[in-house]
Amino acid sequence: MDALVVTTVGQSVIGSMLMTGVRTKMAGTQPLVKRTCVKKRTKKFARHQSDEFSRVSASWRKPKGIDGRVRRRFRFAIPMPSIGYGSDKKTRNIHPNGFKQCVVNNVAELDMLMMHNRTYAATVAHGVSSRVRKQIIERAEQLAIRVTNAAAKLRAEEDA
Repeated sequence: MDALVVTTVGQSVIGSMLMTGVRTKMAGTQPLVKRTCVKKRTKKFARHQSDEFSRVSASWRKPKGIDGRVRRRFRFAIPMPSIGYGSDKKTRNIHPNGFKQCVVNNVAELDMLMMHNRTYAATVAHGVSSRVRKQIIERAEQLAIRVTNAAAKLRAEEDA
C-alpha cells in the first residue's frame, strides 16, 4: 500500500500535519471503488401535527384520515415518504469509509469475508468478549479485512 512519510523539524508530526493541511493515507485495506453517497433527503420525516401536540411523537406514521391534507398531498402540507426518496442502488448501505458492513460474532464468520475484503468491512458484534475480539482482530489483519470497531473494548495490557 502507499504510505505518506512526513518529517518535520522542531514540532510534532501531528501538529504540523494539522497546521499545513497534509492528510495521510490510512493504512490497511482500501475499498475497491469509493463512490460518493448522495442523499436526496437527510432530514427525518416528521409525523403530522407532531409540532402541535406533545402527545404526538415525531416518529413517522402514515396519516389515514379521510380529510387529511398530508395524505392527500396538498401543496403546503408536510412531505410524506415515498419511493422517490430512496438512495442510489450502487451507494445504498455503504458506510462513509466506502465499505459495506458485515456483523461478525466469531473467527469462523470472519472467513466468509476473505474473498470480499475490498467490498465488505467487518464489525465485531456488541456482545463479543474482549478475548474473542482480540482473536477476530488478529485474524482480520492476516486476511487484510477492515474492522470498523477494532478499538472497542480493548484496554492496554499492563506488565505485572
